[in-house]
Amino acid sequence: MTITESETDVLIIGAGPSGLMCATWLARCGVPFRIIDKRPNEVFTGQADALHIRTLEIFKSFSENWFDFATLEQGWKATHHLAELCFWSPDENGELKRSMRMPDGIVGASRYGVTAIDQGSVEKWLAESISQFSGGAVNVERPLLPVSMKINENADPQAHAVEVLVKRLDAETAKTEQYGQAPNGLFRAFEGDQERYYDGVDTKNCELIRAKYVVGSDGAHSWVRKQLGIPMEGEQTDYIWGVIDMVPITNFPDIRNRCALHSKDAGSIMVVPRERDLIRLYIQLEEVERADGRIDRSKITPELIVKRAQEIFKPYTFEMTDLNWFTGYQIGQRISPSFSKLNRVFISGDACHSHSPKAGLGMNVSMQDTYNLGFKLGLVCKGLAKQEVLATYESERMKVAQDLIAYDHKLSRMYSSKPMIPGRDGVDLSEFYRVCEEGAKFMAGIYIDYEESLLVSKKEGPVSKVVIGRRLVSDKIMVHADARPVHIADRCVSDGRFRVLVFPGDVKNPENMKVLNEFQEVLDRKDIFLKKYTPVNAFEDSVIDVITIHASERRDIEVAEFPEFTHPLDYKRRCDYWKLYAGVGETYHEGAIDIYETYGIDKEKGAVIVLRPDSHVAMVTEYSVGGLKEVDGYFGGFMVDQSQNVLPVKTGDDTTRFVKPRLGV
Repeated sequence: MTITESETDVLIIGAGPSGLMCATWLARCGVPFRIIDKRPNEVFTGQADALHIRTLEIFKSFSENWFDFATLEQGWKATHHLAELCFWSPDENGELKRSMRMPDGIVGASRYGVTAIDQGSVEKWLAESISQFSGGAVNVERPLLPVSMKINENADPQAHAVEVLVKRLDAETAKTEQYGQAPNGLFRAFEGDQERYYDGVDTKNCELIRAKYVVGSDGAHSWVRKQLGIPMEGEQTDYIWGVIDMVPITNFPDIRNRCALHSKDAGSIMVVPRERDLIRLYIQLEEVERADGRIDRSKITPELIVKRAQEIFKPYTFEMTDLNWFTGYQIGQRISPSFSKLNRVFISGDACHSHSPKAGLGMNVSMQDTYNLGFKLGLVCKGLAKQEVLATYESERMKVAQDLIAYDHKLSRMYSSKPMIPGRDGVDLSEFYRVCEEGAKFMAGIYIDYEESLLVSKKEGPVSKVVIGRRLVSDKIMVHADARPVHIADRCVSDGRFRVLVFPGDVKNPENMKVLNEFQEVLDRKDIFLKKYTPVNAFEDSVIDVITIHASERRDIEVAEFPEFTHPLDYKRRCDYWKLYAGVGETYHEGAIDIYETYGIDKEKGAVIVLRPDSHVAMVTEYSVGGLKEVDGYFGGFMVDQSQNVLPVKTGDDTTRFVKPRLGV
């Protein structure tokens, strides 16, 4: 049978949260791509269960206020919000007692907190956003099995250098294996499950897909990783965790709080309250050497998990009703020594790091992997940035994965050990509390600090409270034209564009306004970043968006008194009023704002901050023409001159431009 052939810019293999996040970026940036998965279009409950602060911020960044469709903002609205973390341990008599309470998450660090929701809902929200951003052109293609992969090592960056042969599976072959009658995740939890798909595979119903880049988001037993010859390194012993979602019948007083319980001799358990009246229990069942082979999954049952829970909860009673889902995880702490090959094929999520479910970070870190990678692929595929920026994916996310593995290694062993009591050594519970408290910062995802690279300049500037390399803390600013307060994060959304935030200080000071007018002269030049790296006839801000946030009383100065770049006109002479803001003052309904204080910027001296498309701070510099030229030098390190990239002249109705891709258009 003839093999069909096709081309696309990016092929994503694996439609879990990590693959779908990458697809969301590419759809938002207007990059041609396909996303395939070998499993049929069946919805299972359960799987991952937590959304942490940074993930919720990312979801919001894809959810602009004028979108008239359901967006990823549902990640905050529809989830169960967790407020308190309780610790239970044996007292001097061995009786289970509450020993400590603390806030669940980092207080005051963000608009968002820790939440719980099933993975199926997250995948549904991501898929809906992909469909909306792509105009319905892209959906997950199932069931497609990758069979072979070949990389042309010497190809041009814009060449379709990776060939992947995929086979469409019949319904019976693709059907997901289940164990027993209750919904469960045992079908996907153990090594070796991939092999059955390749038994006797042939080239019937095959397609050869040529892609510029391939992303392997295909799980802990990744086919893509194996094709690249990249191993997983780490622990030689796997832990078996039982996990169950159900409605509890119990007199345990903290059943609607997240809890960590250490019993005297029966083991430990984590309680996670879920949406509606569900709860989830995590319980370590046993430890198995990998050399002993695979686990008999028929032995992992809801009854086994609940029986173990009943022993741990004593003297409280515990029964269950309305079983929703259960599984057993066979996972150690492992990490790949490389996340890519030849800047052409990349792996993400569980494909490059795996760990116990105790940390509640797998889905979050996996999505944040491709949130880091996706915009870089968008810039390179559109010819806006050099291919070298793709190398920063591994250098930035490898450190995060290493920290994740180290944290999970420490946490899981503390959960697994018996607590220290008089007359017996064991885990020091005060140390356990400290690890959980410190771990909350890592789990939040907002303190990730990317090192010096093509995309991050660590040179210190006149901003005392902003950490270069971290995501920019969001605070409110006020639209100069209409006094409306908005979070700066809601202005710097995920659409693929860089932001240059100009903080001119008090513009009633003539010297500060003089510098702002000098900026106009610089930005008008065709050899400076704003025009140089934007395609001819594209919207002027479609690659780099310049936003001005002053420190003056907005009622004392009119929009027209500011230079044109702060309120530019487009090809239809429509004014963009959303580039000029007051960062200091009294709002009518939401109190006082002072983003200069939040960021540590002197109101007389000002500053300039450059944000990457993922809202991490790329550089800071002084508010001066010299500082603006430093910004030009930053972009000159990796952007591609667009002076010869001439797009068609814009005409006609473009009222849908706010939803359609904005990058380089």
